[in-house]
Amino acid sequence: MSSANETTADSHSPTRANGTFCPQTQRKFVLVSAILASALGFIDGSILAIAMPALRADLGASLAEAQWISNAYALTLSALILAGGAAGDRFGLRRAFVTGIALFIAASLACAVAPDPAILIAFRAIQGIGAAIMVPGSLAIIAKAYPKKERGRAIGIWAAASALTTALGPVLGGFVLTTFGNGVWRAIFAINLPLGLISIYLLLAKVPADKPTEKRSLDLGGAALATLAFGLLAYGLTAMNAKGGGMLSTPAIVAGVVLLFVFIAYERWQRDPMIDLGLFRIRAFAGANLATFF
Repeated sequence: MSSANETTADSHSPTRANGTFCPQTQRKFVLVSAILASALGFIDGSILAIAMPALRADLGASLAEAQWISNAYALTLSALILAGGAAGDRFGLRRAFVTGIALFIAASLACAVAPDPAILIAFRAIQGIGAAIMVPGSLAIIAKAYPKKERGRAIGIWAAASALTTALGPVLGGFVLTTFGNGVWRAIFAINLPLGLISIYLLLAKVPADKPTEKRSLDLGGAALATLAFGLLAYGLTAMNAKGGGMLSTPAIVAGVVLLFVFIAYERWQRDPMIDLGLFRIRAFAGANLATFF
């Protein structure tokens, strides 16, 4: 009898009735934390592009190393973002989102104190892993926290704030470097700490935990194959222009293409693949991805 009453009460809960996990009074904290977390990735990338000449001069990085300071982050982010999104379904969006933010800011602090280009590249790759969990989580947690009639407005605010932070990145980066000199590039990574900690505090203290929606397994094998395949392709293309690296470019590209085909075969065999290859039978989907690739 008590179980039936609990079920009835649960179904009449305002949160459940709206199809969300978050009460109305707490939704603003979800939106603010998502905007702050998105700002971490967008500001970091756009400011770093402006600061790259200063960074190269300070660390003595070659052109190829400078490319990999950007490539390492983009590579792990793009290769693992689908697995990162699935982690939110598997473990709960709030838990996965907080984990991604924490990993991102920890790697940011390590980047800020990196003594040489090789260590900076390694921690930029770890930053990308954190971003692969954080970036899809920022939009997904908004969609799950807001009911359908309010969701469009919330996502619009998030998108506008993300566009604004992306546009402000180069301006802030140029101003800081001009005012304080080349050595201040390390502060670009350190600024992620307060933004990330505020976001984590809001999520843990002000937002209730959501329940996982799926018990699907994470396709870690597919994620590893995608990372290796795209990493070898990126390395091969970068090595073409690197001094003394031309001999390694062709074997790396060939190995990357082979691993890409292995990845496709692996995904077709998986019960819960990282990406449903059947989507590419949809002409609009395939065409949009082909255009994005080029």
